[in-house]
Amino acid sequence: MPNVYKPTFEEGERPDGFRSRRARIGYELGTELIGCSLWELPAGEAAYPYHFHYADEELVIVLSGKPTLRTPEGVRELEEGEALRFPLGEEGAHQIINRGEEPVTLLAVSSHGRPDVVVYPDSDKIGVGERLPRGGGLRAFFKREDGVDYFDGESLDAD
Repeated sequence: MPNVYKPTFEEGERPDGFRSRRARIGYELGTELIGCSLWELPAGEAAYPYHFHYADEELVIVLSGKPTLRTPEGVRELEEGEALRFPLGEEGAHQIINRGEEPVTLLAVSSHGRPDVVVYPDSDKIGVGERLPRGGGLRAFFKREDGVDYFDGESLDAD
């Protein structure tokens, strides 16, 4: 049974600037429509790149520390206990960074269980994927410039 005070963090290295740790509480519980993750951000690291979703609405609660929030409205420091909502689409774009000296802990809850499209404005990248209750599923990233026409490669022949 998961415990937010004794989290089981995911294995694997993350690149410099994104060396946060994530415990997927929802996956551990086998949730199908609700995502829940506990994030730990060391000083100088971000949880993830600046992004927004077309299918997953997100809610974040700052449990400890004073992270910096980046949104389309700008940048501001958050307080412990502050709760935030990131709606669908461009207005929900966000990134959380620890610019302080002490670790930051966040609880993130999201709708999930259906395919999602995620846009990364800084890198002009698009991600598509599905999150299954036990992990896995479709997950791919593309540069926008690599887009093709709807009928590219299509024909009437099944061969």
